[in-house]
Amino acid sequence: MAENLWSHKPWWCQPWSIVLTGVVSVGGSWWWLRIWWITAPLAFGVLLWWWLFLVLVPAAYRAEVEGKDQNTEP
Repeated sequence: MAENLWSHKPWWCQPWSIVLTGVVSVGGSWWWLRIWWITAPLAFGVLLWWWLFLVLVPAAYRAEVEGKDQNTEP
């Protein structure tokens, strides 16, 4: 059975905190500034950040763990 990536991470690096930080950043930018050309690139950066840390990193971790599990079985 593969280990859970999130069990090794502190509270500030959990999926809920990553999503919450992104939502608050983009929402706060729009609420405070109301300037779309600042908020839009920020939102794009947050989406990239989410894709990296919520999709790519867990997939790579899962593949690594599964690869190690297959190599250790006789």
